[in-house]
Amino acid sequence: MKRNRALDISSYLIVGPENTKGRPVAAIVRPAVEQGFTCVQIRSKVASARELIGLCREAAEVIAAAGKSDSVTLLVNDRLDVALAARASGIKVDGIHVGQKDIPPDICRRYLGEAAIIGLSARTNELLDYVRHFDTCDIDYFGAGPLHPTASKPDAGVAADGSRHTRTIAELTELSRISPVPVVVGGGVKAADLPSLKAAGVDGFFVISAVAGADNPAAAARELTGIWKRP
Repeated sequence: MKRNRALDISSYLIVGPENTKGRPVAAIVRPAVEQGFTCVQIRSKVASARELIGLCREAAEVIAAAGKSDSVTLLVNDRLDVALAARASGIKVDGIHVGQKDIPPDICRRYLGEAAIIGLSARTNELLDYVRHFDTCDIDYFGAGPLHPTASKPDAGVAADGSRHTRTIAELTELSRISPVPVVVGGGVKAADLPSLKAAGVDGFFVISAVAGADNPAAAARELTGIWKRP
């Protein structure tokens, strides 16, 4: 049975300064949240720790201004130090998202506390193995993929031998079936993919370029959330 937490990852935005076509990160977060995105992850491989803390503050302020601090989850990718520093500065950061090669979830839990949200991402086949053989007690959700090759994360799905693998709907359906925690899927996800993902039983989708790289982020976010919410 899936963990009973008040966590909505149905529409999940990942964003950093390298993904916005030169626009402020807040200018992407604001329309996404206003159009129904329920989770925001601040992710950057080029920003400094201080810059990431500032981005967290800006995102938290945007979420608060929309009156959604209690319903939209704000996460930091990978950087436990940034999450802790942001919290110490009074910024409402709800948790962290890590990969299997990052800081272990149990260490994140130890420092961030029981109420924090901790997500773990990996290739879908690796997550299937993880669910079958490892303790998931410190994990609140899985990030699975990639569904398609994506320029936003060019190493996604690349194996040790350099070959590239994407995930099938059958694999995602199986992961959703056996996972004790919610599953969100990304990796080049477009609006046309959402009906198949929803039919697979996953709990949501995550995107970067589909919103952050769109000419009109508000319209893109509205289309994605609208499709996901359809019966």
